[in-house]
Amino acid sequence: MSFRQRVGDLSSTAISIVRTRLELFALEAGEQKASLLKLLALLFGALLFSTLALLVFSLLIALIFWPTEYRYWAIGLLIVVYAGLGAIMFLAIVNRLNKGPMPFAATIEELGRDMQMLERLRSEDKER
Repeated sequence: MSFRQRVGDLSSTAISIVRTRLELFALEAGEQKASLLKLLALLFGALLFSTLALLVFSLLIALIFWPTEYRYWAIGLLIVVYAGLGAIMFLAIVNRLNKGPMPFAATIEELGRDMQMLERLRSEDKER
């Protein structure tokens, strides 16, 4: 085998590896996009209907307590409950974002394996 043929084989192998990794990345990107769009659609629907339900519930409570002397207490209690629920949900979102699975984990893992293999080959070449 000539030097040029070896370099050609090596470059062809490197291009094949890069192509495979890019295909894996594209596949994972598509999955992440589809998952995110579904999640956003569900989130929008949940927010819309929850807001409507909360508005009607608040109106009902205000109408029930309006003729009494406890109307301000009822409205204040609703504010405290809504603020508490909002804070809990915000913390749940932050927790999920921080502890959720890392996007493109398989691609990163494969690239890490490639780097380890290249380092191993480099150290073997130095030993020769």
